[in-house]
Amino acid sequence: MAQGGFALATHQGKRVFVPYTLPGESISAEISEERGSVLFARGKDLHAASADRVSSRCAHFGPGRCWGCQFQHIDYQAQLLLKQDVLADQLARVGKLPDSLIDSVMRPLLPAPEQWGYNHRLTLLRYSASAWGLPRQAKGGIEALAECHTAHPDLMDTLGKLDVDYAQARRLTLQRGSDGRIMIIFHVDEEEAPSLHTDLPLSVNLLLPDNSPINLIGDAYSIVSVADHAIRITAGSYMRPNISQIGPLAEEVMEALGLGGSERALDLYAGAGFFSAVMAKRAELISLVESYPPAANDADFNLRQFEHIDIVEGQVEAVLGDMTARSARYDVALVDPPSSGINGGIVDSLLGLGVRRLVYVSGAPASLARDCRRVIDAGFQLQSVQAVDMAPQTFYITAVAAFER
Repeated sequence: MAQGGFALATHQGKRVFVPYTLPGESISAEISEERGSVLFARGKDLHAASADRVSSRCAHFGPGRCWGCQFQHIDYQAQLLLKQDVLADQLARVGKLPDSLIDSVMRPLLPAPEQWGYNHRLTLLRYSASAWGLPRQAKGGIEALAECHTAHPDLMDTLGKLDVDYAQARRLTLQRGSDGRIMIIFHVDEEEAPSLHTDLPLSVNLLLPDNSPINLIGDAYSIVSVADHAIRITAGSYMRPNISQIGPLAEEVMEALGLGGSERALDLYAGAGFFSAVMAKRAELISLVESYPPAANDADFNLRQFEHIDIVEGQVEAVLGDMTARSARYDVALVDPPSSGINGGIVDSLLGLGVRRLVYVSGAPASLARDCRRVIDAGFQLQSVQAVDMAPQTFYITAVAAFER
């Protein structure tokens, strides 16, 4: 299995990526696209199925259809093993890590307690004036959704009740808080508020092209409750959609940080401040850095009871540069970057600040593998890699990597 949800074969010396199949299966397929030395194919006939193949649950799943899920045809225990293999492969091929190191640091992937209905956030694209859907696997087109089995049932129930004719909205996000309240977010190309009427118990917000939120009806935020913490998430701020797995993810992060109560900690790309809230009672000082203003405001609100947490709004690179210029010192750092990862300048800044322990949370194995190599080359040792399944039925992998100077 290759990263991205495709199984990998070879044909005349070229790599061939085929969706909706499994390692070890025998199929007939036809080439659908060629990109340089890489081929893409679509399966036509299944001759010998894997023992791990199961029937998919969703009517939208299959060749040329919705690409929101990629693994519904795979037994869940096999999904976990395949994701573990993909992560190890990325660390070896992209990160150039030796197999002996990978074998020593990788822990078994932590399964999700819920394999269906776990997503509390669903972003859809406009299909027609009143219909919304997800991109199809083949190039071009959107699959209008009548059902989605990874989304929380309340989201699909709300979608079925909506009658929306709002041409300015290119995307629509449905978001459910832990309290069951539903928020609708319209992603618009221009600032033109719609004429709205609703008798549904929900909030409505706009998200402008510069990602600025505008509240129209109800609340401007959702509340996510995890590990005794109630976290406010304003429209436009990022939230991990699988709320049931955020607590276990935080436990892995805390184990990797190994805080004893006297450390000075950095929380970078911190969003609304959830990880800082979890760290608060086990660190002497926490400096939280977040570039998105609404998320930084959320963090300020969510952490208002902690006087030893400083919240800094700004780009991570610039803030770390200022800290280095002031000769600030920190013991540990937590980074939770976007899928593009971090750059070498951030690693250099962490070294200059005296950081001896670095914990990296990633949802993108390729950028994690690349950054592992950067961090190791800078003088850190990779101690552990713990994958956490936040997205069953898909190829997505979240991992917590711990490094020590």
